[in-house]
Amino acid sequence: MTHLSNYGNDRLGLYTFESLVKFVQCWTNLRLQTLPPIQLAKKYFEIFSEEKNPLWQNPCDDKRHKDIWSKEKTCDRLPKFLIIGPQKTGTTAVHFFLSMHPAVTSNFPSPSTFEEIQFFNGPNYHKGIDWYMEFFPIPSNASTDFMFEKSANYFDTGVVPKRSAALLPQAKIIAVLINPADRAYSWYQHQRAHSDPVALNYTFYQTISAGPQAPQELHNLQSRCLNPGLYSTHLERWLTYFPSGQILIVDGQELRHNPFSIMDNIQRFLGITPLLNYTQALKYDDAKGFWCQLLDGGKTKCLGRSKGRKYPEMDSSSRMFLADFYHEHNTELSKLLNTLRQPLPTWLREELQNSSWS
Repeated sequence: MTHLSNYGNDRLGLYTFESLVKFVQCWTNLRLQTLPPIQLAKKYFEIFSEEKNPLWQNPCDDKRHKDIWSKEKTCDRLPKFLIIGPQKTGTTAVHFFLSMHPAVTSNFPSPSTFEEIQFFNGPNYHKGIDWYMEFFPIPSNASTDFMFEKSANYFDTGVVPKRSAALLPQAKIIAVLINPADRAYSWYQHQRAHSDPVALNYTFYQTISAGPQAPQELHNLQSRCLNPGLYSTHLERWLTYFPSGQILIVDGQELRHNPFSIMDNIQRFLGITPLLNYTQALKYDDAKGFWCQLLDGGKTKCLGRSKGRKYPEMDSSSRMFLADFYHEHNTELSKLLNTLRQPLPTWLREELQNSSWS
């Protein structure tokens, strides 16, 4: 069975099922029963509940599907790589820097989620492939143009790797990781800045240390603070569906301090040519406290006001709590990256060293 659209009117499919029914009736003592279509569908999905949700596959992977597809459509409008997150690690900066390259094109913005399409992780997925492809232009040269999208909550959403691999099996995947304790604190401060009443009513320590009896809304905030930082768990899930050679782990701390080497690594990983020289494309903005695009006349173009927001240092109790909470996961991450032969991020080496001294 498949959810690809052509099977609704596929005469070969109907012939196959009719032949199967005739075979059963002729050569067995089975008595076949059926139901009206809607009741039959309900019965089917009661038995095979895992098939309730569609799994969109690339229509160009099968010549039969491609041949019956509209001539106005092309799989070249599907992205070649994804920036998957997690949130508050620097993915917007990577998106911004990559978009400076003349051969790299991001998706059109969404009126509700801005630069993120958020296709694979939620209700947008049920809008289908056509809806997704409308976010991308038709490339001028499919062999050299690199289209991509960035949706930062892809990283830790369970269904996304399987869905992504079904539609984009050749896509390259970029994940940006910072110290998970800093990521958790940044998300909490992000929620406070957006007037989340839970974040305003509870301290950071109360949020991350909340026990089973805490209100559900506090548990929800706690989960969004802590769960994305379980990096090894989420990466293992991505590796179930994508070969390790298609996944790049970016050191988010190094991105902040030395974006040139990071962006060179990303370009080489993606196979982009020619390489953009980011030493000439970026300039550090003292007021922003971050690297920005260098414009003519020495002016800079930086990310929005919400990026680079300053907030108080994390309190020591929270830092100690999170160091303990993430210790095992950080250890597993180091083992995983060693297996993948990817360098350990600076922050991870520091965390492992600090834990060995304590």
